[in-house]
Amino acid sequence: MKIRLLKNTAFLLTGTMLLFACNSNTKTTVTSDTTLTDSTAAASLKPAGPPPEWGKTIKPEMQAVIEKLSSYGDKPIETLSATEARRNHTPTNAVMDLIEENRITIPAPMVDTTGKDIAVNGGKIHLRIYTPKTGNGPFPLIVYYHGGGFVIANLDVYNASAQALAEQVGAIVVSVAYRLAPENKFPIAHNDAFAAYEWVIKNAFDLKGDPGKIAVAGESAGGNLAANVSVMARDKQIMIPVHQLLVYPIAQADMNTLSYKTYEKAKPLNKAMMGWFTEKYLNTMIEAQDPKISLVNANLKSLPPTTIITAEIDPLHDDGVMLADKLKAAGVKVYSKNYEGVTHEFFGMAAVVPEAKAAQAYAADQLKTAFK
Repeated sequence: MKIRLLKNTAFLLTGTMLLFACNSNTKTTVTSDTTLTDSTAAASLKPAGPPPEWGKTIKPEMQAVIEKLSSYGDKPIETLSATEARRNHTPTNAVMDLIEENRITIPAPMVDTTGKDIAVNGGKIHLRIYTPKTGNGPFPLIVYYHGGGFVIANLDVYNASAQALAEQVGAIVVSVAYRLAPENKFPIAHNDAFAAYEWVIKNAFDLKGDPGKIAVAGESAGGNLAANVSVMARDKQIMIPVHQLLVYPIAQADMNTLSYKTYEKAKPLNKAMMGWFTEKYLNTMIEAQDPKISLVNANLKSLPPTTIITAEIDPLHDDGVMLADKLKAAGVKVYSKNYEGVTHEFFGMAAVVPEAKAAQAYAADQLKTAFK
């Protein structure tokens, strides 16, 4: 199925981030005499059918996104090769189409972006750096890791989350394009994530950043990477982040938790996809028990204060709860919030999903407090 192309960078930057990657980031801009404010836009999104069997409590705006995603008719991720999966439509495409169809106004970006390639062991990775347009710095810094199960997605797909954090926190965000599996097996993504963090520490002044105020953040697989960066910084005795924001992180390998069972067939993430991601990234399934993958088995002592955001309709919901409990047991200060009626990958959908807007504001407040 041909991917719908996206022409307007502003849409990508503020509209949404999501789980799956696309090869293009261009989309036609909507021009109209009538535009909608954020509040009226959300109210205008009405699902076409009844709630899905796997998510009876789903919010109407969230359901509208899922219905749009389903309308593309793509084959299930778990039936495809990694290359094929990266060509599927994304929830980002769905949100962009809803923005266009409902003539929703997207504010102009409040950040400038630049790109930087850095050397890592065995190759190089790309960083996208978001810098606030106002203020002279030094700014606090957030090293951000996108989701996608270590296999799919890219910086464009998760642009909205990274930009939102930069704008709402008033921070420089460095979004990391770590290398993906199966071309790059475990623990390459984890090592790339830490190399990017080290680079940010060493180059904070040149970025107009404050080297004493660096946090990490990530979603799904990226949440796992962010937590691992904190663990590695502690073990290597370099500066640990002042805070870690973990949004529905992958935190353990048991796919028989209550949330996995309850939301086995959910969208945009289901149990079968998680098995597919695991098989693609790991060298052997035994590695699923490695504390880098199963964070609940890791030594979590002396990690930074942590904010964990979970979604109700998500196989990974219980991962976040279990990790929060393990962190608390290790003496780590934990702040957590669950958002009802939304699915995995809702966080970047602030343009159309009210819960995403609320979650971004909560995350930004947590980070601003940490930077003080």
